[in-house]
Amino acid sequence: MESGMEEDKVQQENSVKQEASLQQEGSVQQEVERSSPNRSAREDGRPEGRGSSRGNRGDGRRGDGRNRDREVVEKEFVEKLVKLNRTAKVVQGGRRFSFSALTVIGDRKGKVGYGFGKANDVSEAIRKSVEKAKRNMIMLPVKNGTIPHEIVGVFKASKVLLKPACSGTGIIAGGAVRAIMEAGGVTDVLSKSIGSSSQYNVVKATFDCINRMMDARSIAKNRGKSIKEFWG
Repeated sequence: MESGMEEDKVQQENSVKQEASLQQEGSVQQEVERSSPNRSAREDGRPEGRGSSRGNRGDGRRGDGRNRDREVVEKEFVEKLVKLNRTAKVVQGGRRFSFSALTVIGDRKGKVGYGFGKANDVSEAIRKSVEKAKRNMIMLPVKNGTIPHEIVGVFKASKVLLKPACSGTGIIAGGAVRAIMEAGGVTDVLSKSIGSSSQYNVVKATFDCINRMMDARSIAKNRGKSIKEFWG
């Protein structure tokens, strides 16, 4: 019995010594942190040094200049999704879906383009169509918010009629033709879609109108007149 009591006393003394040593180590660590010169920087949430990863964040501080420039470049063009189609292929394990996207882009200053992309994901299909549209952009002659003259574009079974309109008329068009005119910066135009209503064919017919549309500068030069006589 006496030996058991002595062992209990020894264990209690050891536990008291361990607690005292832990408290002493904690107090020493707190004193070191208080005396550290970088403590204020860490508490303020600022970067601890020149090589810190916090200084390269894209949250409005240092290191986000490239991301800001990239956003400005991407916003130069207006992207409009004309049609998104889903197709399914039946395989042994079930159905495999794929997507196709028809997109029209423009800078609202006379440059327009269209692209058609396919992929197994919606976002990837749209990205492909936008990249193709950027590579195939053409000039749309715009003056005072309208087109220079009346014209008819044809592609397969689709026909598109475009007519200039006075200021305040608006874009009298629907679907693909409206998207192209808005992306090109046209604010007043009259249009009529004749024949096939396929979105892809209508887009091709509208771009046929733009390709064959005559520019006032070239016409004035060929006729030997000034541009004011054409545009007023």
